[in-house]
Amino acid sequence: MKRRIKIVDTTLRDGEQCPGIVFSPSDKIRLALYLDRIGIHEIEAGIYDTGTEGVNYLSEIMKQKKQAIVSVWSRLNAGDIEESARQKPDLIHVGTPVSYSQIYNKIGKNKKWIENTLMECIQVAKDYNIPLTVGLEDASRADVAFLISLIRMMKQQGVEVIRLADTVGVLFPRRARTLIQEIKQTGIQVEVHEHNDFGMAVANSMVMALAGADMVDGTLLGIGERAGNCNLYEFVHGANRKFELGLTSQDIRKAEDLLRNIMAGGVKDDTSD
Repeated sequence: MKRRIKIVDTTLRDGEQCPGIVFSPSDKIRLALYLDRIGIHEIEAGIYDTGTEGVNYLSEIMKQKKQAIVSVWSRLNAGDIEESARQKPDLIHVGTPVSYSQIYNKIGKNKKWIENTLMECIQVAKDYNIPLTVGLEDASRADVAFLISLIRMMKQQGVEVIRLADTVGVLFPRRARTLIQEIKQTGIQVEVHEHNDFGMAVANSMVMALAGADMVDGTLLGIGERAGNCNLYEFVHGANRKFELGLTSQDIRKAEDLLRNIMAGGVKDDTSD
């Protein structure tokens, strides 16, 4: 029997960071509902921001979707977590810098600040009774001992899933496999999030799934910041031979067609079977 791997689509969040890609609220609703229809396990619907025109699109997706988990992304900030939680998504991803480069140089903090702030964010999500996935940003360049210590701490607080993010796209398959094996020793569920800077996003995602990852992130057409993300069609096309994914590469092709139509400014609903 094939092992189940859950597919997380982040086209509406990471994909929109691709230069030249901007989704209107109606675009996001249209695409999310189609992804829900074809069997995507989780749809990362974006970053909730009260300052944008799309403040109501998330509630529309939540009202109309049938089966997918709908998540939003948040910074490591208790106030942002609370604002996201008030929108009542199924799940919140909190981006948590974990490499020393990001902790000390990018945000000017230290490890203790990361630990304390993460605990605050976890508590806010608990108060709203919304599950939290912790995204370990730049995990591919982080100290594994610190990662494991942080994971054990968050597990004690009830966190069940971490997102292992290759934020700057530097992993290669051998190291990707080893990293999963090291993290899985903690007993946490692992979601992998690969960037394609060296053309390895699909290969790394496949190797990490084979090494024990539970969830794989990707985007339609592989769009995303810089060189893009794991291409969902390519991953699903290869991984269906090894895993139970709950959808097919043909399903992804249809979603890609819809995305192309949206990017071309189309308004026709061409998602019918």
